[in-house]
Amino acid sequence: MTREEAPYLVIAAELRRRIAAGELAAGDRLPSTRQIVREWGVAMATATKVLRRLQEEGLAQALPGVGTVVAGRGAPASRAQDLTRQRIVRAAMDVADAEGLAAVSMRRVAADLGASAMSLYRHVADKDELVRLMADAAFGADPPSGPVPRGWRPQLEQAMRRLWRIHRRHPWLAHAVSLTRPEFAPHGMAHTDRLLRAVDGLGLDADAMMQAVLSLVSLVRGAAVSLEAEEQARTETGVTGDEWIQARGAELDQVLATGAFPTLAKVASRPELDLDVDSVFEFGLRRQLDGLAVLVARARDGRRD
Repeated sequence: MTREEAPYLVIAAELRRRIAAGELAAGDRLPSTRQIVREWGVAMATATKVLRRLQEEGLAQALPGVGTVVAGRGAPASRAQDLTRQRIVRAAMDVADAEGLAAVSMRRVAADLGASAMSLYRHVADKDELVRLMADAAFGADPPSGPVPRGWRPQLEQAMRRLWRIHRRHPWLAHAVSLTRPEFAPHGMAHTDRLLRAVDGLGLDADAMMQAVLSLVSLVRGAAVSLEAEEQARTETGVTGDEWIQARGAELDQVLATGAFPTLAKVASRPELDLDVDSVFEFGLRRQLDGLAVLVARARDGRRD
C-alpha cells in the first residue's frame, strides 16, 4: 500500500468530493470522528487525521461546541472566549495521539479549536509549556484505584503497569519527557513518589533507591520509544506491525540464509518467538525486579557490594 492509498487520504478525498459537489455546504457539519469510524471501519486515530487533513486544506474548521464544519461564508464564527487551558491541552493531546508530537504547534492547536494562535498565548506561555502540560495530563489520566498490594514487588508491578498503560495510550509521551532534565509536573512526580515508596524501608540508601526507580522508568521509556512511529505508520498505511513483518518475511529469510548471522537465524526462525512490545516490557519488568530482589537481599544482610 502506498502513501497515496492510505485510508485517511481515501476518506478525505470522498469528503472533499461531497463538498465540491455541494452535498456539504459551508457551515454544514462534517461527519464526526465516531461517524467516520462507523462508516468506514477505521481506527479513531485515522478518523481524526481525516478531519485534520481537511482543515489543513482550508476546507474545514473545528468550532468549539459545534464540531468540524465545512469552511466558508456560512460557517459560524469561532468563539475564542471559550478557550481554557484545559481545552487547549486536550486538543494538543488529540493531535499528538493521532499524528505524533511533531505535529503539535500553537498554530495547529488553535486551528483545531477554531481560534487564533495568539489567543492561545493568554493561557499557555509557549509550546514547551504546552508539551509539559500535555505530559502531566497524560500521567494524571490513570489514577491509582483499589487497594495497594502488600510487598514491595507487587507494588512496583502495579505502578509500572500503570505507567506502561499510560505510554501505550499516548505513544508520544516517551519523547516528551526527559530523565536527565525532568520537568516539575505534579502528576508525573506522583508516579515517581509512588515507586520510591515501594522501595523505601528495604535497606537501600538514597542513591540505590533513586537509581532503581530511574532504571524501571527507563525500561518503560525504552519499550515505548517506538510506539509513536509505529502508530503513525499504521495510521498512514493501514498496515499493522505484524502485517509489515509478514510482508517482508521472504526478504528476511534470504538475509538469514546467507549464514552471516547464524545465531540470529537460529533464534528468529523459532515459531514460538514473541516480539510483541507488551511481552518485551513484561519480560524486562520481571528481570529487573529479579535483579532488584538480589540487591534488596544484600542490603538486608548489610552488604554493599
